[in-house]
Amino acid sequence: MSDSNNASKPTREQAEAAVRTLLSWAGDDPAREGLLDTPKRVVKAYEEWFGGYDTDPAEYLRRTFEEVEGYDEMVVLRDIPYESHCEHHLAPIIGKAHIGYLPNGRVVGISKLARVLESYAKRLQVQEKMTAQIAHVIQDVLAPLGVGVVIEGEHECMTTRGVHKRGVSMVTSTLLGTFRDDPRTRDEFLQIVGIGRR
Repeated sequence: MSDSNNASKPTREQAEAAVRTLLSWAGDDPAREGLLDTPKRVVKAYEEWFGGYDTDPAEYLRRTFEEVEGYDEMVVLRDIPYESHCEHHLAPIIGKAHIGYLPNGRVVGISKLARVLESYAKRLQVQEKMTAQIAHVIQDVLAPLGVGVVIEGEHECMTTRGVHKRGVSMVTSTLLGTFRDDPRTRDEFLQIVGIGRR
């Protein structure tokens, strides 16, 4: 993450000092050999895990293609893997997303849908919010006839602490336009992504 984004953002040295504090608080010695470079590694990992704050998801959708030979059927990218972190415990959320839209004269490169997901996933998140964010930015920028987003996620805040329940997957969806209003379009999308057939 760029230090120029926010003048009040702590320095790298301050971030590393915070990690040393947490290591001490956990009961270990941050000065021992095995932990000497841990603060640097953690800060570097945070740069990767939370790199979404330095991206603009809408920007990925601005370059579109209109030469689609009249194609007017659903476009769906399914089973897109993602990694995120919950904003309540900073624990990983690992899962997959399914993103679809019904074009209104123009389409976007499919890799851009995955980049939009990545941009939101690499922030502190709540799965319900992330699902809505992805759907709304696609609707706002592409102005398609409809958008559907379904996200599945396993939340480590629930599997490694608290109730300790493994193998539980949370499913959230946001449907806009024809995906919400037309039962046939909604059913087609859900069938394509495999929801309701398990």
